Amino acid sequence: MSELYIGLMSGTSMDGVDGVLADFSAAPLRVLADASAPLPDALRTELMALNTSGPDELHRGWLAGNALMRIYADVVQQLLSQAGVAATVVDAIGAHGQTVRHRPQQFDGTGYTIQLAQPALLAELTHIDVVADFRSRDVAAGGQGAPLAPFFHQALFGRPGKTVGVLNLGGISNLTLLHASGAMQGFDCGPGNALMDAWCQQHTGQPYDAGGAWAASGRVIEPLLAALLAEPYFRLDPPKSTGRDLFNRPWLDAQLAAFAGSAPADVQATLAELTARACAADARRLAPALRDVIVCGGGALNTHLMQRLQALLPGTRVASSAAHGLPPLQVEAAAFAWLARKAVRRENLDLQSTTGAQGARVLGAIYPR
Repeated sequence: MSELYIGLMSGTSMDGVDGVLADFSAAPLRVLADASAPLPDALRTELMALNTSGPDELHRGWLAGNALMRIYADVVQQLLSQAGVAATVVDAIGAHGQTVRHRPQQFDGTGYTIQLAQPALLAELTHIDVVADFRSRDVAAGGQGAPLAPFFHQALFGRPGKTVGVLNLGGISNLTLLHASGAMQGFDCGPGNALMDAWCQQHTGQPYDAGGAWAASGRVIEPLLAALLAEPYFRLDPPKSTGRDLFNRPWLDAQLAAFAGSAPADVQATLAELTARACAADARRLAPALRDVIVCGGGALNTHLMQRLQALLPGTRVASSAAHGLPPLQVEAAAFAWLARKAVRRENLDLQSTTGAQGARVLGAIYPR
């Protein structure tokens, strides 16, 4: 085995596909290449629409999955070309797919989580084994199905005897707490960039608030912030996970109804503060000894958001994962390369302390080349 794995991630922000080619022959890993591709507007619109029930959604979902896999395959080819590596020496691709519904433990006690992907098509297009459907086994075992990256965070960022936090600021924010005792927790804090991006797109025509400059120009609307933070999800204890099923535009619009006429920049500042306060509150409550927070995901590039996190966590160093050896836009893709390797090697992951699953399970289904 060459110990080369590809990880592909398209997250809740739905802004594009990130990929890495990782070499695991030297612990914990070495990234040989990274690449990304944007989602075409039509596909992004369709994926957004598939977050809620609609006509002919089975047909539409399957075709959207096909289209997404073709973009995944293009990213794979970019990675192979960059590294000068043949497909035949890559052990497997870890393909996350696009989450469009996330309702674990609901309805019948088991619930479901749906990541649109057509891994058989991806294997056909790339001639590489594909590992996909990582979350459903965890849900079947009574877990939340998310987050799945904490063990990877532990391997990459853990420090014996020290409490470390790893905060992923994607569309949804999730926090891994690596306690000095060796205990580990991982859970979703709430919205990350999803609401900010949607508001920015509506009012500026830009897909995101570059550097958080627009949010920084506004003033936090404290009564609106209090209304947003009154959402019961924020008071839940881990394990917990969420997504666009809850934190979406209808949820935001319902809260904004009482604040008609607010300046758009002030709403943006309030949404940034919502993300920062929700994450900081969980960190302070569950890990009072926390001294380092390592931030990854697109939110790590939001200067204003990073400054707010630092201000809300005095005595804790808040820094991008780039300062700890891996750029923020590579971390989640690398995690799925790592998870693919675990699946290929049939290694169990015990996520009881993060997702609440009943025990250790092998996560992921393998589609041979």
